[in-house]
Amino acid sequence: MTAPITPRRIVIAGGGTAGWMTAAAIARTLGRVADVTLVESDAIGTIGVGESTIPPLVTYNRLLGINEAEFMRATQATFKLGISFENWKDVGETYFHSFGGTGQDHWSAGFQHFWMEGLQRGHDAPYGEYCLELKAAEAKAFAHLPDDRVNYAYQLDSSLYAKFLRAMAECDGVTRIEGRIAAVERDGESGDIARLRLDGDRAIEGDLFIDCTGFRALLIEGALHAGYDDWTHWLPCDSAIAIQTGSVRPPLPYTRVIAHEAGWQWRIPLQHRQGNGIVYSSRYMDKDAALQKLLGTIEGERLVEPNVIRFQTGARRKQWSHNCVAVGLSGGFTEPLESTSIHLIQRAVLRILRMLPAGPVSPRDVAEFNDQQMVDMEQIRDFLVLHYKVTNRRDTPFWRHCAAMAVPASLEQKIELFRDTGRVFRKNEELFAENSWVQVMMGQGITPSTHHPVAAKLTDDELAKFLGGLRESVARTVGALPPHADYVARYCGAATRTAA
Repeated sequence: MTAPITPRRIVIAGGGTAGWMTAAAIARTLGRVADVTLVESDAIGTIGVGESTIPPLVTYNRLLGINEAEFMRATQATFKLGISFENWKDVGETYFHSFGGTGQDHWSAGFQHFWMEGLQRGHDAPYGEYCLELKAAEAKAFAHLPDDRVNYAYQLDSSLYAKFLRAMAECDGVTRIEGRIAAVERDGESGDIARLRLDGDRAIEGDLFIDCTGFRALLIEGALHAGYDDWTHWLPCDSAIAIQTGSVRPPLPYTRVIAHEAGWQWRIPLQHRQGNGIVYSSRYMDKDAALQKLLGTIEGERLVEPNVIRFQTGARRKQWSHNCVAVGLSGGFTEPLESTSIHLIQRAVLRILRMLPAGPVSPRDVAEFNDQQMVDMEQIRDFLVLHYKVTNRRDTPFWRHCAAMAVPASLEQKIELFRDTGRVFRKNEELFAENSWVQVMMGQGITPSTHHPVAAKLTDDELAKFLGGLRESVARTVGALPPHADYVARYCGAATRTAA
């Protein structure tokens, strides 16, 4: 006879995108092995501006068995092929950070080395001409292709995504409890969290607690005092204002990120509306000036009042402490410049599932989890700092500060290696691929001094045929793609278009 299963009692504190991504994944993966309870209060708002994502979310949804078209209809989503960076290298200049690869790599060297060899021999086509996703974005075109040839992510309504995941999680057995957390009670002997005390003197006990309470970090910091590393000296922006507006044109298959005198603005096109926001350093711009700048550049009818957000970039020193794991903003914040907020939730959730204890929490699991989480966040941090540091802008005190600031040694090594040799080396399971670093470093103004000698072995005819063939293949594929807006309407068009 099969022994009865005693399910692990997992308590998730907080809802929103982080809470419901966690609940849905655990319930669908573990089934009756886990007893999952999520505590949230409708009276407590969520940040809810993480609307632009990166390709790993496609994989995450597939792991959970989510039908893509159904998910996109429910979240009013559009497809995303990358990010247009405007005014970053300098005022009036634009480059594109696309998903996927560019050209064709050799096992000994990335495609950028062959492209640079081509420049020396008179082949002056821009680097982006060899990238399918970039050219499709420029053409405002999209379609799924065989063998997943187009790399993409989503632009979505994060509050609707949380709602979609909640329905899925509750169908899979997750219990939602409405209420405010009044106190976090710890076991006097072990120091573990024993229970959450809710308003009305209700108590929720558990074996493992997951902190999805956002910037408040009620469990991991408020109760367990895990500590926080402040990265403001590298990522100087500390404030944001978000606002939603009605759509005035067909949605673009990419996100726009537009630098200004003290930070940057975003524009994220969904099916039913557009997400807009401004990120800025309060040291160089006050709230009123930021709001005026944002309101002066938005398009369409304002659907909500501006949402003002203060934040401190950095990472929780221990994202797993005792029997509590931080997921989402409670674990740290690296600002949304490269759309990594939802990805970091995803990484933490999948890591929890891989390391979920069958019995008592293992200190070895805790140490490994914290090390992997910190490595993830530091690698993403370096990629974000790159955008601020490597720039020709010196037109305002903010940009002069960014150009002069010292950067982490790990980033300095990547920058100088690429500047000297055109090479990029990634470590472990680093999120951003070689092509991402190449696109951003060249887009921000770095021209490598040399490139790999393997590219020189091609004859002029061989190099011309190689480069020309790649460009022709990209152009032919893009030319056959339908307009992005038409494809979205056919594939996943929402039945109604109402403001969220």
